[in-house]
Amino acid sequence: MLRIIVSACLLGLNTKYDGGNNRDEKIISILNESGIYIIPVCPEQLGGLPTPREPADLTDSGEYILDGNGRVITWSGEDVTKYFIKGAYEVLKVAKLYNVKIAILKARSPSCGVDGAYQYRTRELKPWNGVTAALLKREGIRVINNEKFDLSLIKP
Repeated sequence: MLRIIVSACLLGLNTKYDGGNNRDEKIISILNESGIYIIPVCPEQLGGLPTPREPADLTDSGEYILDGNGRVITWSGEDVTKYFIKGAYEVLKVAKLYNVKIAILKARSPSCGVDGAYQYRTRELKPWNGVTAALLKREGIRVINNEKFDLSLIKP
């Protein structure tokens, strides 16, 4: 059975920084109808951050942050990089435990953003992967932006 990691907020779980979610009915419907085993994850929660939590922005790409060359900073200036990195590695543990090869992640997120992470303070979409997306890609897991998802992307 195909197993896929999905950002928990997309499944309607209240894991978003503001305590809400980003429920995506299209993804839920397609995955439920296909019989795919869904594993919800929230890297920020797995890294030890509370919900709700203060919004945070990347100072550079997720790849650079994983390599120690960038930071994740909250709007009030707190460095939460270690929580984002820990959460990314916890998601990777889940992926390895269940032999997951595909992840559907929330677009524009500092953790899950795929090919674009939004900086809310500057109102800019940077061409970066979030920290978790960067790690999963680095480890050979196919990462799909929820806004570009369709079933053909996950069928062998």
